[in-house]
Amino acid sequence: MKKLKNEAQLLKESIRLGTEYGEKRGVVEFEATDTQNERIEYIYKLLVHDKVIVPLALGQQSLPNMRHKLALWASRQLPADHPLLK
Repeated sequence: MKKLKNEAQLLKESIRLGTEYGEKRGVVEFEATDTQNERIEYIYKLLVHDKVIVPLALGQQSLPNMRHKLALWASRQLPADHPLLK
């Protein structure tokens, strides 16, 4: 797994985009007490359920891999000239 440039910022952006996606569908309403890891896991599972992203292999389903997968997803959602992609 090759680390992305600006992966931490892309992960934050993926959480924002995933939360927005879930709220539009009416299936998520995060509380202030929800941890970042809980949000990452929920957003990952939601995107896999909706077939927006391809699921990780069964032996590869771990939080670091979910983080990477969401960062990749966010990088594809952003416009080509976005500062995080440079």
